[in-house]
Amino acid sequence: RGEGSAAMSLMVTAGACETAAADEDMKQGRSMRRLPLLSATQRRKTLQVGYELSAEAGGEKDDEPHTKKSRWEPKNWKQQLDHIWEMRKVRDAPVDLMGAAKCHDLDVAPEVKRYQVLLSLMLSSQTKDEVTCTAMARLRSHGLTVDSILRIDEGVLGKLIYPVGFWKRKARYIKQTTEILEQHYNSDIPGSVEELVKLPGVGPKMAHLIMDIAWNSVSGIGVDTHVHRIANRLGWVKRETKFPEETRVALEEWVPRDLWSEINWLLVGFGQQVCLPVKPRCGHCLNQDICPAAKRF
Repeated sequence: RGEGSAAMSLMVTAGACETAAADEDMKQGRSMRRLPLLSATQRRKTLQVGYELSAEAGGEKDDEPHTKKSRWEPKNWKQQLDHIWEMRKVRDAPVDLMGAAKCHDLDVAPEVKRYQVLLSLMLSSQTKDEVTCTAMARLRSHGLTVDSILRIDEGVLGKLIYPVGFWKRKARYIKQTTEILEQHYNSDIPGSVEELVKLPGVGPKMAHLIMDIAWNSVSGIGVDTHVHRIANRLGWVKRETKFPEETRVALEEWVPRDLWSEINWLLVGFGQQVCLPVKPRCGHCLNQDICPAAKRF
């Protein structure tokens, strides 16, 4: 009888613990507020990226049922993101009007559009959107296709893209990349980050943006100087990062994947209008009371 009573006591206790845990889960569920999501027509398909595939390639399997592990998240990030959405709702920053997604011809074949997106992003490195857009307009007026660029002399190409940053080097990269596309990709562009970063002048940031804009596939967060700067100012990285690629890895560890596509244009425009590199306009920022860096300015 003593053993039966003890067993009954343990069952009652276990049941109470399960009830309490369920109640706690319900409380947490009610406290979570959904962030703004893209419309159905804007949703992007997602791809597995290298660091996800590596574990599968190694044959690692989970012996335990899959459970969501707790992970680090920056304080107030959801409120900060909502505020940035509010400040960006007009979408009138240079990136919105003259960014890489706006610099291609509309009435061309899909492979030509993808090629133009690739070139606009190659030109955009360390160059303002206004300058990139103007250079792209000059190239498009000459017929911006793989064949037309192959026929243009590198010196003439340099004059067409001047004064983008490092224009001589970029003219050389564009010629080299275009030859590779014609010889190995049937005048189209690669469809993976792994292949894109092999092209002259294309780094990880460009590759992820190309996948998103040209292929409509999300492979990673495109982190440029704006995203890198703002992520560190807002405390969106667990430890301060020195380079954009470090920031990308840090952000992808916690940012929900359905936000990866919008993070770049959202923060780039915010960085162009409010969170400036020098003398940021903290007085106009809705995050001034919850931004760790605001007190420095």
